[in-house]
Amino acid sequence: MAAGPTRPPRPRKEPQPLVIPRSAAEEQRLKLERLMRNPDKTVPIPEKLNEWAPRPPPEFVRDVMGSSAGAGSGEFHVYRHLRRREYQRQDFMDAMAEKQKLDEEYQKKLEKNKIVAEEQTAKRRRKRQKLKEKKLLAKKSKLEQKKEQEADSSDSSQKQQTSEEEEDGDASEEEKEDDAEEASFVMGR
Repeated sequence: MAAGPTRPPRPRKEPQPLVIPRSAAEEQRLKLERLMRNPDKTVPIPEKLNEWAPRPPPEFVRDVMGSSAGAGSGEFHVYRHLRRREYQRQDFMDAMAEKQKLDEEYQKKLEKNKIVAEEQTAKRRRKRQKLKEKKLLAKKSKLEQKKEQEADSSDSSQKQQTSEEEEDGDASEEEKEDDAEEASFVMGR
């Protein structure tokens, strides 16, 4: 043994009972339980696989087939493979063009939906603002009416007080006049 630093012994794992999943849901539940036993452990997430792409056509073709008669029996298979590969490449290019077209249409549709949604949001926002302003104006006018009523009532109360004072003054003058003329008899005797 080497006389280097020694590692501490590994902690022993608890033996897990063997459970055979009977359905896909049970299998998923078991996987989740296994993941949740140690939540600090990182979970390996597989990367997206690259799409298959055919080999590019060769830049320089060495075995050019001529049009002369008497080609060997092996040449047919070479031709067949080349033809199959070329058709596969063309089909792939067509599929990619179709996919790109669909992606562009989808992006246009998303943009259109986004614009429509923004317009709807703006319209609703304007409506909410209008209602808010209407409520504010109603509240202000109500407060002004209250102030006017209070002012009117305070004015009228002041007028009432002054009119009462005037009436009191008139009544006191009448009383003074009545006092000047004393009763010649006393009632109730």
